[in-house]
Amino acid sequence: MTTASAPAQQLRFGFILSGAGAGWGDWRHPDANPAASTSLPHYLAQARAAERGGLDFLFVADSLAITAKSGPHYLNRFEPLTILSALASATERIGLVGTLSSSYSEPFNVARQFASLDHISGGRAGWNVVTSWRDGTAENFGREAHPDHDRRYRLAAEHLDVVQGLWDSWEDDALLHDKAGGRFFDADKLHALDHEGEFFRVRGPLNIARSPQGQPVVFQAGASEQGRDFAARRADAIFAIQPDIDAARAYRSDLRGRALRHGRTQLPLVFPGIRPVSAPTAAEAEEKFAALAALQTPEQAIAAVGWHFNDFDFSGVAHDTPFAAIPGIEAAARHHAPRRILEEARADRLTLIAVARRHAVSRTHFVGSHAQVAGALADWLAQGAADGFNISEALPGSQADFIDGVLPLLRRRGLARDGYGAGRTLRDHLGLDIPVNRHAAEAGSRDVSDVNGR
Repeated sequence: MTTASAPAQQLRFGFILSGAGAGWGDWRHPDANPAASTSLPHYLAQARAAERGGLDFLFVADSLAITAKSGPHYLNRFEPLTILSALASATERIGLVGTLSSSYSEPFNVARQFASLDHISGGRAGWNVVTSWRDGTAENFGREAHPDHDRRYRLAAEHLDVVQGLWDSWEDDALLHDKAGGRFFDADKLHALDHEGEFFRVRGPLNIARSPQGQPVVFQAGASEQGRDFAARRADAIFAIQPDIDAARAYRSDLRGRALRHGRTQLPLVFPGIRPVSAPTAAEAEEKFAALAALQTPEQAIAAVGWHFNDFDFSGVAHDTPFAAIPGIEAAARHHAPRRILEEARADRLTLIAVARRHAVSRTHFVGSHAQVAGALADWLAQGAADGFNISEALPGSQADFIDGVLPLLRRRGLARDGYGAGRTLRDHLGLDIPVNRHAAEAGSRDVSDVNGR
């Protein structure tokens, strides 16, 4: 295994491209562009600003099914690989991480798409592996039913096996380009996969070679028992949604413990997702947060909560109804996030509108002056709650507030990298090892055995 240079303990940062806004009412801000989710100029500006700030990667989330109650950014947006390929040609150093579902895509296509992005970008690609959880997705792909949770994770494990196996089709030195000798490649260093499993039969080999970083970085967002174990076994980095520092610390500790039990020596990096609201003073930050909260109408706030519960229909439910007493809400809480919301509502005796207001625009540790937000980020790192953060823009201008106001304070404390240094790949930025091609490793083992056997 080739080892990347290990950086000092510093925070890493991703920036989530969320176009018209992560919230249901963000597009209503006077300075917001409601068409931003399909605006290449908008994303180009954000990507270049993130790269100027030395952020580690851009991140594109995704969903394969919408309803009339979905958030504006979900209703109308670019497909992840397409926008990231466009941004690859306009940037030089920042990583490019895209979400793609293992439940509704063929492994050969996925391997080819991300390998292509990795080459186009010079080794900056990452794949956020998701299994998809929304019931309506199956109908968009001609399926009779959405696969159950356990089946989705078995499928995801095999899907990733196939993709990573295909990424190893070519050994690193297989392409000779020997014009004089007429040898384009060494046929002994091109390998078929010949995979036959529970869900897939894939022969291979892949028709594109390995990139400068060997393989794209694998992200995951496991929250359930199966999801956490999958992430601990397979992910290089984990996108986490945790409500506070204590929950985040427990989550990261659990993931690292699982990874160690699986025999991993390089532990996955954990990136909680946050929407920081900062300003030169705490009072100014409070004004910004109040403006953000005011963008969400009660109906939009309720729709945002409904999205977590698979577009649960709250029409006809009085706003002052105890949330936990709403008929059908228990059955709709089938995943980690809605179960957490329901448990919180039950414990705090919250009504429907109280839950909506709390979760449409959640108040976090990351609202305050630039110094306060920098201090909170440093605290999460020091307490083992995060290796970095995946940041989305709360309001127009929040990206600049973070890059120009918060990051310089972290750099003065030695907690954030100043620029990119010599590394050019996403693995370089994150301090991750370059995976050795398994066929080359097997050949090396055979050579050693031959020598020892003589």
